[in-house]
Amino acid sequence: MSDNTSKMRQEILEIPAAVDRLLGSGAASIQNAAALVRETDPRFLITVARGSSDHACSYLKYASELLLGLPVASVGPSVSSIYGADLMARGAVCLSVSQSGQSPDIVGLTRSLRSSGAVALAITNNSESRLADVADAMLPLHAGPELSVAATKTFVTSLVAGLWLLAEVKGDAELLGAIRALPAQLERAAQCDWSSAAATITGRSLFTLGRGPSFAISGEAALKIKETCQIHAESYSAAEVLHGPVSIVEDGFPTIVFAAGDAAEDTTAQAADALADKGAIVFATTDRVTRAQQLPVERTDHWITDPITTITAFYSMVESVASMRGIDPDAPRHLKKVTETV
Repeated sequence: MSDNTSKMRQEILEIPAAVDRLLGSGAASIQNAAALVRETDPRFLITVARGSSDHACSYLKYASELLLGLPVASVGPSVSSIYGADLMARGAVCLSVSQSGQSPDIVGLTRSLRSSGAVALAITNNSESRLADVADAMLPLHAGPELSVAATKTFVTSLVAGLWLLAEVKGDAELLGAIRALPAQLERAAQCDWSSAAATITGRSLFTLGRGPSFAISGEAALKIKETCQIHAESYSAAEVLHGPVSIVEDGFPTIVFAAGDAAEDTTAQAADALADKGAIVFATTDRVTRAQQLPVERTDHWITDPITTITAFYSMVESVASMRGIDPDAPRHLKKVTETV
């Protein structure tokens, strides 16, 4: 690999191996955490995270609600760190996600929820972190060092670890099989050619859209465009974009629509076509569009895992956009790898 290859690009290409490593080394931790969840028999889950990790939690929220019927609430860390409130968390499972496991506000809220009666689980790439220390159980990501500021392989492994946990709790053999099949599919996803979409990301703004689990992926995509390309991107639900935000769409307005092979695919494709009818240049990860342009994707063995390969294909594209704009994707301005907020 050339010395000019960004660390971000190298880490995108490492995603399949990172997931394979997680699948090979993470079973004991996942099964221990799943046993804790079953023993707790929670009424609801609470997620604690920021940034990309919060988008991972949004994906896991949909997965929990759709697969287990178990509602999920995202609690802002400032509830504890700034406002000093202690929540009544007895009977809940707290799922805290942090690549570094070091941010004081994430650690503080996790500790507070655990002292209020929640069972605390930590998904982190740092098994020696403060977050790991305050949790009842830890799910290590086994992603290896991630040096680029933009999280890629730790985001994908967070999705896989959290989804694997839920699949074990449910005892879903079909989903567990689909998770085990991911490494080979991620290899192909990282090579998907999204250059047609990349060529349109040249202005100052764009939309990313999704629905259900793919809405969480849309949020992560918008964040990555902002931090690596210095372009404003706004994520909306495909169900809501026509309720006001569409007003800013004009001829040539770029839009990327994320769709999986799930119950929302048809309505998401319809929203993509509706924006194309209004003059937007729309790219969608589904073959059910008629006006929007289809992007190549690697579909998986289960609808809930489709977004995992899709975000990997997106990462390859956004890294190339940053490089074409002369921006170092490994060192976005004003950002650092570990942000410790209070």
